[in-house]
Amino acid sequence: MLRHALGEDVSSLSLADPASGVMMIPIPRAGVYEDVAGLERARAVEGIEDVIITAERGQKLERLPEGSSYLGFIFARGRAAAEVESALRAAHAQLEFRIATALRVV
Repeated sequence: MLRHALGEDVSSLSLADPASGVMMIPIPRAGVYEDVAGLERARAVEGIEDVIITAERGQKLERLPEGSSYLGFIFARGRAAAEVESALRAAHAQLEFRIATALRVV
């Protein structure tokens, strides 16, 4: 895309895999992030390139639209968009997030 934007000839270039995707891991409920299980299982799903958790222990989490962040990201590549979407969903299903209830201080 950058080469194309710079006016370079890109006609001879091709993608290693024609489909790729990323899932922004949603926050399932408000609370305090403790940890996640299943990272290795998620990374082992065919087509998954990586799973990166950006939430930090002790971080207060809010669901969208109140919140403004995600738990992390899942990256995948494959031969077709449906294959990539399926891999992303399968990897996400392997993740088990532990989120403590945040106590309200008055």
